[in-house]
Amino acid sequence: MKIQLNTDKNIQGTENLEAVISEKINHNFKQFAENITRVEIHLSDENANKSGPDDIQCKIEARIEGAQPVMVVSKNSSKEIAIDNAINKMKASLDTIIGKIKNR
Repeated sequence: MKIQLNTDKNIQGTENLEAVISEKINHNFKQFAENITRVEIHLSDENANKSGPDDIQCKIEARIEGAQPVMVVSKNSSKEIAIDNAINKMKASLDTIIGKIKNR
Protein backbone atom coordinates (compact mmCIF):
# COMPACT_ATOMS: atom_id res chain seq x y z
CA MET A 1 0.00 0.00 0.00
CA LYS A 2 1.57 3.23 -1.15
CA ILE A 3 0.79 6.40 0.82
CA GLN A 4 1.07 9.84 -0.76
CA LEU A 5 0.55 13.18 1.03
CA ASN A 6 -0.41 16.28 -0.96
CA THR A 7 -0.72 19.73 0.62
CA ASP A 8 -1.67 23.11 -0.73
CA LYS A 9 0.55 26.18 -0.52
CA ASN A 10 -0.88 27.11 2.90
CA ILE A 11 0.04 23.87 4.69
CA GLN A 12 3.64 22.72 4.89
CA GLY A 13 4.06 19.05 4.04
CA THR A 14 6.90 18.38 6.46
CA GLU A 15 8.58 15.01 6.93
CA ASN A 16 7.14 14.89 10.45
CA LEU A 17 3.58 15.44 9.18
CA GLU A 18 4.10 12.80 6.51
CA ALA A 19 5.44 10.32 9.08
CA VAL A 20 2.52 10.90 11.48
CA ILE A 21 -0.07 10.49 8.72
CA SER A 22 1.65 7.39 7.31
CA GLU A 23 1.67 5.80 10.76
CA LYS A 24 -2.04 6.57 11.27
CA ILE A 25 -2.95 5.20 7.82
CA ASN A 26 -0.88 2.03 8.27
CA HIS A 27 -2.32 1.43 11.74
CA ASN A 28 -5.98 2.10 10.84
CA PHE A 29 -6.02 0.42 7.43
CA LYS A 30 -3.82 -2.61 8.19
CA GLN A 31 -6.72 -5.05 7.83
CA PHE A 32 -7.38 -3.66 4.33
CA ALA A 33 -3.72 -3.45 3.22
CA GLU A 34 -3.88 -6.43 0.86
CA ASN A 35 -6.81 -4.84 -1.03
CA ILE A 36 -5.53 -1.25 -1.21
CA THR A 37 -2.89 -0.31 -3.75
CA ARG A 38 -2.62 3.39 -2.91
CA VAL A 39 -3.88 5.98 -0.43
CA GLU A 40 -3.70 9.70 -1.24
CA ILE A 41 -4.20 12.35 1.42
CA HIS A 42 -4.97 15.90 0.31
CA LEU A 43 -4.68 18.61 2.99
CA SER A 44 -5.74 22.16 2.28
CA ASP A 45 -6.45 25.37 4.16
CA GLU A 46 -9.46 26.88 2.44
CA ASN A 47 -9.16 30.31 4.11
CA ALA A 48 -5.40 30.63 3.68
CA ASN A 49 -4.00 32.83 6.44
CA LYS A 50 -7.41 33.75 7.88
CA SER A 51 -8.73 31.53 10.62
CA GLY A 52 -12.27 30.31 10.61
CA PRO A 53 -14.46 27.38 11.47
CA ASP A 54 -13.78 24.22 9.52
CA ASP A 55 -11.20 25.85 7.25
CA ILE A 56 -8.86 22.81 7.14
CA GLN A 57 -9.98 20.17 4.67
CA CYS A 58 -8.67 16.61 4.52
CA LYS A 59 -9.57 14.41 1.58
CA ILE A 60 -8.52 10.78 1.56
CA GLU A 61 -8.71 8.71 -1.61
CA ALA A 62 -8.14 4.96 -1.50
CA ARG A 63 -7.51 2.88 -4.61
CA ILE A 64 -8.86 -0.61 -4.15
CA GLU A 65 -8.04 -3.60 -6.33
CA GLY A 66 -11.12 -4.62 -8.31
CA ALA A 67 -13.20 -1.55 -7.37
CA GLN A 68 -13.55 2.14 -8.09
CA PRO A 69 -11.47 4.57 -6.00
CA VAL A 70 -13.18 5.80 -2.82
CA MET A 71 -12.92 9.35 -1.46
CA VAL A 72 -13.98 10.89 1.84
CA VAL A 73 -13.79 14.50 3.00
CA SER A 74 -13.54 15.99 6.46
CA LYS A 75 -13.35 19.63 7.52
CA ASN A 76 -12.33 21.08 10.86
CA SER A 77 -10.49 24.05 12.31
CA SER A 78 -7.77 21.61 13.48
CA LYS A 79 -5.55 19.75 11.03
CA GLU A 80 -5.24 16.76 13.37
CA ILE A 81 -9.00 16.42 13.91
CA ALA A 82 -9.73 16.80 10.18
CA ILE A 83 -7.22 14.00 9.44
CA ASP A 84 -8.55 11.71 12.20
CA ASN A 85 -12.18 12.24 11.12
CA ALA A 86 -11.32 11.52 7.47
CA ILE A 87 -9.46 8.34 8.50
CA ASN A 88 -12.49 7.17 10.49
CA LYS A 89 -14.84 7.88 7.56
CA MET A 90 -12.54 6.01 5.17
CA LYS A 91 -12.22 3.09 7.54
CA ALA A 92 -16.03 2.73 7.63
CA SER A 93 -16.24 2.98 3.82
CA LEU A 94 -13.48 0.42 3.30
CA ASP A 95 -15.11 -1.95 5.76
CA THR A 96 -18.30 -1.89 3.69
CA ILE A 97 -16.69 -2.01 0.22
CA ILE A 98 -14.06 -4.65 0.95
CA GLY A 99 -16.63 -6.71 2.85
CA LYS A 100 -18.80 -6.76 -0.29
CA ILE A 101 -15.81 -7.71 -2.47
CA LYS A 102 -14.90 -10.60 -0.18
CA ASN A 103 -18.50 -11.88 -0.19
CA ARG A 104 -18.63 -12.18 -3.99
